[in-house]
Amino acid sequence: MKEQSMRKRSPNTKILEGNQTVFFQIANGNARQACSVKTKFLTQQQASRYLRQNWKKIEQMARDCLAKGALEEGRINLVMI
Repeated sequence: MKEQSMRKRSPNTKILEGNQTVFFQIANGNARQACSVKTKFLTQQQASRYLRQNWKKIEQMARDCLAKGALEEGRINLVMI
């Protein structure tokens, strides 16, 4: 007979009200370019999932900003609308 342990999981992350920002990097030649995308999600987990599911679109938007030189304090900042 297998024993199954039932543990209550307490979340280690706080649920913050408001927009969550996810940070990532894209390759820029031999360097890396810092980027972020501000989302409407309440948790970092939801925002990270959005980034993964929409990576191709988000990466292309970041590359377009890089080509235009649209940097703020050395970072590409995208905003989910």
